[in-house]
Amino acid sequence: MAIVVSIDAGTTGVRSFAIDEQGQQVALSYKEFKQYFPRPGWVEHDPNEIWESVQSTLTELKGLIYDPVAAIGITNQRETVLAWSLRSGEPICNAVVWQDRRTSSRCDELLENGYLDQIRQATGLVIDPYFSGTKIEWLLKNGMVELSPDLAFGTIDSWIIWKLTGGASYATDVSNASRTLLYDIHDGSWSPELCQLFGVPESSLPEVLPSSGSFGLTAQTTALGADIPISGVAGDQQSALFGQACLEPGMTKNTYGTGSFILMNAGTDCPQPVEGLLTTVAWDLGNGPTYALEGSVFVTGAAIQWLRDGLGIIKEASEISDLAASVEDTGDVFFVPAFAGLGSPWWDSRARGTIMGLTGGTGRGHLARAVVESIAFQTRDVVEAMSKAGGTPVHEMRVDGGAAVMDLLLQIQADQLGVRVARPVITETTALGAAMLAGLAEGVWNKPEEISAAWQLDKAFDPRDNRVACDASHRNWRRAVERSRNWALD
Repeated sequence: MAIVVSIDAGTTGVRSFAIDEQGQQVALSYKEFKQYFPRPGWVEHDPNEIWESVQSTLTELKGLIYDPVAAIGITNQRETVLAWSLRSGEPICNAVVWQDRRTSSRCDELLENGYLDQIRQATGLVIDPYFSGTKIEWLLKNGMVELSPDLAFGTIDSWIIWKLTGGASYATDVSNASRTLLYDIHDGSWSPELCQLFGVPESSLPEVLPSSGSFGLTAQTTALGADIPISGVAGDQQSALFGQACLEPGMTKNTYGTGSFILMNAGTDCPQPVEGLLTTVAWDLGNGPTYALEGSVFVTGAAIQWLRDGLGIIKEASEISDLAASVEDTGDVFFVPAFAGLGSPWWDSRARGTIMGLTGGTGRGHLARAVVESIAFQTRDVVEAMSKAGGTPVHEMRVDGGAAVMDLLLQIQADQLGVRVARPVITETTALGAAMLAGLAEGVWNKPEEISAAWQLDKAFDPRDNRVACDASHRNWRRAVERSRNWALD
């Protein structure tokens, strides 16, 4: 039986995942890596630690599978960018993570100078420190990286492809390229005008390939051994959309991870820019791109980690559900987790975290429930903007990610959205999507419809009859959001 392996290089760790021809999980290995916070608002990773985590999880996975590996897929935290030397193969500096806000002032400058329309029309994105382009520019302007013929800039997928192939392949896929502020999603190529704007030489950027196809073969030094084809690559949220079998226009998913990312399949015609949302390439199976509308929420699961690590309110992240359920409501407490600014639909890099409505009667349970509700509120804000933009209401939301195991959250989410929320049997859909992209390229599966057939429902959550109360709490949430906005001033 053929096995497909997926490497899911996330924001806090690497997960290697093996599935069989039926799309069933065979084995799983996970290893965290360290987060670095050198200054307020700065977030970095050590690229070598990411690679060591890849090798470690693949080594463990190798001991758990007994059938040959037909293909490897890669999915990754998308906008995180690093620089390395193509000659030495070594990183030049730490990776600058998607959450990093060090380029906020530069983004303000670009907005003031009227570049938003040009950037949105070409890339489908907005001007925000979230994306890779201003990060690369910062590395160059601040002397962290010097221009040279062997300089390479890439997102984490490019780094892993480079390492897996022993330096034989320097490539990325269209979904990751579309998150850089440097890629024209209409022309399907790096934009010379935007590369010039950010001072990035095109020669330092990887080759852009379809998401399902050949990215090279593994080298002997790879933990799984040599000559395994790397055949599927996609940014984590696009990969999850594929893994959730959202293959028809209008189908929508939400991944509850460090942040939450709501994507709607927009079909093969690129939508016009939409206020508050992103237009992105979902994938390319070799016959042209499929597009998606996206709402990016920066902090959801990270807020649960903050309760654990920052406040010590819980010892394990899994405790939040019972703690939040220990109270009937939040006691009118509202928590806006704008630790890294606000993403969709606000795009306010200067917003900061806010807790409103505290009284002497507020306890641990109220704060925990406010964190859970903040995840549902942020998702509702995005879905409402998405439905308005697309002209089509969302009829069902498929969910995955770490917090998707929490029944309380998914019921609150269904109530806030007023639509069914569906959780699949396999919630590791980010890893699953990359594996399926790879398997399609190598003939493990013959057509995308087989991906749809493999999707299985675990549990559905239907909205309860509490519309008036849900709308009232959402209005108060919006009041709290307004108080968090534009807080961090230079």
